[in-house]
Amino acid sequence: MNVARAAGTAPLEVRDIQVQARHTFNYTCANGKTFKVTYLNAANGQSFALVPVNGRKLLFVGVIAASGVKYVADRYAWWTKGPGADLYDTMSDASPKPVLSGCATIMR
Repeated sequence: MNVARAAGTAPLEVRDIQVQARHTFNYTCANGKTFKVTYLNAANGQSFALVPVNGRKLLFVGVIAASGVKYVADRYAWWTKGPGADLYDTMSDASPKPVLSGCATIMR
């Protein structure tokens, strides 16, 4: 799996995971911020998302969610429901509010 390349580093490869599908979507959020998220679906059923957080791309892993699709990385959760999504800092509070909310895919 060739996921991301930082300046001057080799691409990330996980030989036991074969990516079946890769989709990139542009998002715009309620605060006007725009960015791209790349979703990767592996042959073994796992799903991943490359989401920019604080100037760096983090590799999020799909986890079970009550509704929508939830991805986690480090202290963050990227939670998508249909074309909408929110980014949470899960360490910020017992019931965290989104640090980036009202995000939606830009349809062309």
